[in-house]
Amino acid sequence: MDATKLRRAIARTPLAPVAAFPKRLARVARHDAKVLRTSARWLVTSREHHNYTYELTKLSRHHLAWFVSVVCDRPVEQVRGYLAEIESDDALRRHIEQATATAARRGLADKHVRYARRIGWYAMVRATRPTHIVETGVDKGLGSCVLASALLRNTAEGHPGRLTSLDINPEAGYLARTAPWSQVVDLVIGDSIASIAALERPVDFFLHDSDHSRAHEKREFEKVEGKLAPGAILLTDNVTTTNVLAEHAERTGRRFLAYRETPANHWYPGDGIGVAW
Repeated sequence: MDATKLRRAIARTPLAPVAAFPKRLARVARHDAKVLRTSARWLVTSREHHNYTYELTKLSRHHLAWFVSVVCDRPVEQVRGYLAEIESDDALRRHIEQATATAARRGLADKHVRYARRIGWYAMVRATRPTHIVETGVDKGLGSCVLASALLRNTAEGHPGRLTSLDINPEAGYLARTAPWSQVVDLVIGDSIASIAALERPVDFFLHDSDHSRAHEKREFEKVEGKLAPGAILLTDNVTTTNVLAEHAERTGRRFLAYRETPANHWYPGDGIGVAW
């Protein structure tokens, strides 16, 4: 009996799990070894302790382009152009590198600029041309700079807009405090719920990226609902953890889609983008 016939014969006996164990063990070992190598490299080369940054895999980037294309009803080639636009913005990249290198918190930030799913935010802003974006949760201000960069491009094309960035930490947003990006950003320090309640301009584009508890996320979407302009887009950075935005979309008669990113060469499993429109 040749090897193939022997394996098939064993597969039909109670010995099948025992015979398969070495092969299964080898596959798990190879996977774990790769994860451990990636984790060890990150521990030595990275300074980040939260809000991890990384590149997307090529496949994940392709999926992101289609995700934005469907949500914004734009040709996927146009969306790919927007993704390339932010990734090739050398002025923004130099600014982030320089601002990070001189920041008081530089000991907890990496020098390399990696946007991950934020390039999707950029593409959505370029595609929909909102006049007023509100983001909750700023941290260093990397996402704020990405959103501001999109607004500056829109302004140059005759579609001006502003970004209101909300954070409770007075040290937040140091990357977005430099012109020209600061020229379209209003940084508001305070509780996000109270700050949303105080908004005077209609909101075209809302991004939840602050306290990631389910209760707080729900409160933000409920509070901003009365501030939204017709056709507003709602985003959450919490979609891999909660179903809050999907439930809000169902209650308010909106459509909902979710995208989960895949980081390249990083131990972190990645976050995502949830959109209701």
